[in-house]
Amino acid sequence: MRVRIPRRLAALAAVTALLSSCGLAGGDDDVVTLDFWCWGDLQTARVDAFNAAHPDIQVRRTDAGGGNDSATKLLTASRAGNAPDVTCVEYQTIPALVVSDVLADIADHVGGLADEFTDETWQLTSFEGQVYGVPDDVGPMVLLYNRARFEELGLAVPATWEEFAEVAAEARERDPDTYVATFSPTEFGNFAGLAQQGGATWWEVDDRRWTVGIDDEASQRVAGYWQDLIDRDLVNAEPLLTPEWNNRVNRGEVLTWPAGLWSPSVIYGIAEGQAGDWAIAPLPHWEGESDAVAFQGGSALSVTNDAENVEAAVEFVSWMETAAESTDVQISGGQYPASLSGQEAAVLSDPPTLTAGQDDYWDVATAAARNTVPHIQWGPNVTTANDAYADAFSAAIRDRTPLTDALARTQREVVAEMERVGFPVTG
Repeated sequence: MRVRIPRRLAALAAVTALLSSCGLAGGDDDVVTLDFWCWGDLQTARVDAFNAAHPDIQVRRTDAGGGNDSATKLLTASRAGNAPDVTCVEYQTIPALVVSDVLADIADHVGGLADEFTDETWQLTSFEGQVYGVPDDVGPMVLLYNRARFEELGLAVPATWEEFAEVAAEARERDPDTYVATFSPTEFGNFAGLAQQGGATWWEVDDRRWTVGIDDEASQRVAGYWQDLIDRDLVNAEPLLTPEWNNRVNRGEVLTWPAGLWSPSVIYGIAEGQAGDWAIAPLPHWEGESDAVAFQGGSALSVTNDAENVEAAVEFVSWMETAAESTDVQISGGQYPASLSGQEAAVLSDPPTLTAGQDDYWDVATAAARNTVPHIQWGPNVTTANDAYADAFSAAIRDRTPLTDALARTQREVVAEMERVGFPVTG
């Protein structure tokens, strides 16, 4: 993996030089106003800082909701010709928005900005030389675990999935009320990340022909692994973040959460009394196989095809992803910046409150971020896949039918919709 660590000022200088040639860096021109859609409380402080530093470009932010809600509203606005100039988008929604002609290709405007990211991170928003956004935050997967309870029960932190199953059995023997983890039938992104770590490729496109592999061999192996743990009552199968699940966490009955690096802030939000009790470790990997991890979650800033001033929009996006005033806000709010300079700054900060006292927190986080699965490709109908997965896996848990059958059902529904819409599909 090629990792480059450029200087923040060099990246900004390259973009500024490019914009200067377009007459937008400085001067007495009228103020450019950009409309920006993005969810999350952190965005207010970031936008305020940009506006204070750029009197010639002023940004108006609207919280249009997060995730799928935002993507749906964005698609509706684009069809009406009034999408915002810049928008937050989750990585998995980018292909659908590209296919729908919502996002602009900004490859000719970003200069050397790619040098501010690892190749794997930059690939989340770029396809065959076209660039449809700049990464904002990322969620490399780690194992979040209740260190206090592990020590109390005498459990070793598992390094492999084979060891994870052994620890699951030990936990049940030592405390029958406790499970090492929860398998949630509605967490599409989590299962996708675990499958990608195991070698799965759910979507590929070559010369406009799509291949869908949601029930490929690697995914079937991951499903079978969790099926075995469920069948042996070694993990609990239920949705996350329900009142019941939250109570289990607070009682110390849920020991781990294999998830994105944002997970400590989620657990702290429901179990503040466990501050300092948790830690992160590398995500377990399959014995004899790569220890690279997938991303779970994260978002980019994209310019839309309705933007009247693409150069100004790119200047705003570039500043948001490279300026210390912006990435410092992300870090203080629990986000892990996508840029290398932001990640370098994060190392100098304290760990999240939930993991306070873990001296190697940022070492583990940085190692995960620099060792991610390359060439992750999402498809044009991820929302359908998300819904189909949740329906199929919830039914499988309820009816005690194989998770591998639920994968096959998800595959069929995704392929059927793509064919119905008109995509050439193999698989």
